[in-house]
Amino acid sequence: MITEHAVLQVDPSRTGAFESAFAQARPLIAVQRGFRSLRLLRIDQTPGRYVLMVGWDTLVDHTEGFRTSPEYARWRALLHPFYDPFPVVEHGVDVFDA
Repeated sequence: MITEHAVLQVDPSRTGAFESAFAQARPLIAVQRGFRSLRLLRIDQTPGRYVLMVGWDTLVDHTEGFRTSPEYARWRALLHPFYDPFPVVEHGVDVFDA
């Protein structure tokens, strides 16, 4: 399994709208081939900061599957306007799984 990881910075005055938009966006990713899981964590110590973690069967399921899908265009329209700066997205594999 591959875990997509991104730190998302949102204007603290817009977190409610971001979380509502994310609730609309979640079903768009959940139907993708290779999708396994999604976690969105709000970082309490830093207003407006979130960590997104998405589990995929393979890297290609994310980079060539979801990112080229019609659902990704809607995901992008819903969520990308909230990010400042735009997040760096990385992919990792488990070293330890507790």
